Amino acid sequence: MGRFRFLTAGESHGPALGVTVEGVPAGLILTADAIAVDLGRRQRGYGRGARQAIEQDRAEILAGVRHGRTLGSPILLLVRNRDWENWTRVMQVEPLTKTDADELARLAADGNKRATPVTRLRPGHADLAGALKYDFNDVRDVLERASARETAARVAAGGVARAFLVEFGIEVWSFSAEVGGVAVDPANASRSRDEADASPLRCPDPDAEARMIARIDEARSNGDSVGGVFEVVAHGLPIGLGSYVHWDRRLDAALAAAVMSINIVKGVEFGLGFEQTRRFGSTVHDVIAGRGEGGRWIHRSNNAGGLTGGVTNGEPLVVRAAVKPISTLARPLPSADLITGEAVDQAHYERSDISVVPAAGVVGEAMVMLTLADFFLDKFGGDSLAETRANFDSYRARISRSPEPPLAGGQRRAGTPAPTSAGEAASGSEAASGGEAGSGGDD
Repeated sequence: MGRFRFLTAGESHGPALGVTVEGVPAGLILTADAIAVDLGRRQRGYGRGARQAIEQDRAEILAGVRHGRTLGSPILLLVRNRDWENWTRVMQVEPLTKTDADELARLAADGNKRATPVTRLRPGHADLAGALKYDFNDVRDVLERASARETAARVAAGGVARAFLVEFGIEVWSFSAEVGGVAVDPANASRSRDEADASPLRCPDPDAEARMIARIDEARSNGDSVGGVFEVVAHGLPIGLGSYVHWDRRLDAALAAAVMSINIVKGVEFGLGFEQTRRFGSTVHDVIAGRGEGGRWIHRSNNAGGLTGGVTNGEPLVVRAAVKPISTLARPLPSADLITGEAVDQAHYERSDISVVPAAGVVGEAMVMLTLADFFLDKFGGDSLAETRANFDSYRARISRSPEPPLAGGQRRAGTPAPTSAGEAASGSEAASGGEAGSGGDD
């Protein structure tokens, strides 16, 4: 990530999760209450496990904000783990004294699962690869960070990005599109966004949701788990975020990487996605209908999912992600032991969920918003919110007007050179329209 970036820290059963968010312009209204909304949404959903009854996630803002407004400096957020009190000896930061080590050994000998080193590898987890990569002999050192608990910090960071994007009329939400092989029927999606968000699986189709719940119940009774698909939709994006000039400036590539980085995601698609491979081009490509009200460009369809050539085209962004079934099963699969290398009847089991598709969708929103905020600031710049808004308004005014007809070779007419700097832009056509030029922009 570039201008707008974040880093998380913390373990699943450690004292807390932390996240630093950098690049937020000064002057943005930001409160812990606003961030708490998405953290609460992440914890809900039919099929979640007992951990969600323990945690009541809330992010403390420890730096970068004064009197409810961002300062332009890095923002530090802290999400405390309430379950830490049950793991203080097992997960303590300080070196173990002989007394501490003897205590853990006694607990393990008495059958305490928390104190017992983990060596039975879980299929589908990072256990084996992580232990060998980092030279661990206790898989606890892997699973504590590889855990999806880390995504709470991402959602907290996403709350900062949401507050920023809303200032420019950009709204992002998600829903469960498929669970356990049961998919939403768009014709039966009768719930509003708020109604869907409040439903057990955050699903707009009540009939499909009932069948999804039945699939989760079936998995629970069998000691199994189920995956699915979530869809993230972003409205209000301007044309022009991202670029086709280099691979690492393509917005679609960055979004795919961001969503794919979520622990449980195994595939990402935009718009029609893989369905495009099964159709003729004439039924896939979005016909450009022309300019509409306010100079807005209109497409007759949105099969591309709001992105063409790695650049936003003004239509809603549509991202879908494939969520694999949870790897930790109540009825564990056969596996092998890390130390002996021999087969074992059952892999390690740790408290787990049955399905996390609704929660994964909220994490997906966070990763999409963080990526959009980064590309938005790359395009429009600004050290303060007011400066970013001025740059954005100037750009929006320009693209709402018809370009001047070109001469041969794409040249401009004499007397109307292309602006080459913010100053020239302000003295040229932007100034004539009342727009303000700023430090951001591609031209």
